[in-house]
Amino acid sequence: MSRLNAALVSAIALLVFALGVLKHRQDAAEYLQRLEDQRQIAADLRIRIPQRRDALLNDPASPIAGNPLGDIAVVSFFDYNCGYCRAAALHLIQALRDDPNVKLVFKDFPILGPGSRFAAHAALASHKQGKYEAFHLALMAFPGSINERSTLTVAERVGLDLEQLKRDMQDPAITDAITRNFALAKDLYIDGTPALVIGDEVIPGEIGMARLQRSIAEARAKAKVPSSTAAKSAS
Repeated sequence: MSRLNAALVSAIALLVFALGVLKHRQDAAEYLQRLEDQRQIAADLRIRIPQRRDALLNDPASPIAGNPLGDIAVVSFFDYNCGYCRAAALHLIQALRDDPNVKLVFKDFPILGPGSRFAAHAALASHKQGKYEAFHLALMAFPGSINERSTLTVAERVGLDLEQLKRDMQDPAITDAITRNFALAKDLYIDGTPALVIGDEVIPGEIGMARLQRSIAEARAKAKVPSSTAAKSAS
């Protein structure tokens, strides 16, 4: 190899190394920025969630399951066409069976298209027939895509009066309820499903049974700490 070629190879190698270092620094900077963003969001949520506690827990249009007077509430944002939501639904029901002091609040959040929106309207309308929870679980257990046809098929299976259901779906209050859910999700930085609000924390994604139980236990422990003690601990 000539001296010129050797020098060229060395220069290229040095350039590749420099680019690699630069890329590494950029990746590290982006990672640190993401961590900082996450910390800021978490701090913001600790303010926003208490401010929106009534909307999260006491909206009369949001169905509930479990213990209405439970000491810990789990608020679930979901879409019937979300596969991860279906897995999460099983964990949530199991959590209610294992812990009699948990209140589960359903927030229909249909972000995955027209089929999801139809199902959400139907589910909320089924509340008027007293079958929301059964219908909800049946929709979550349905093996295929949730659309208008499959929604009505499931509704019939759980014993809903389809004609009444269709009439009740036209109630503007249902559209208003879903609109409130979207606004609430936006306020809490929720842009996907599933997402849970437990205590003063938003937990995105399907988290599994162990993490769910741990989050409930942590929220319960924090709720038992007197505000003055909590303030001293934070300072």
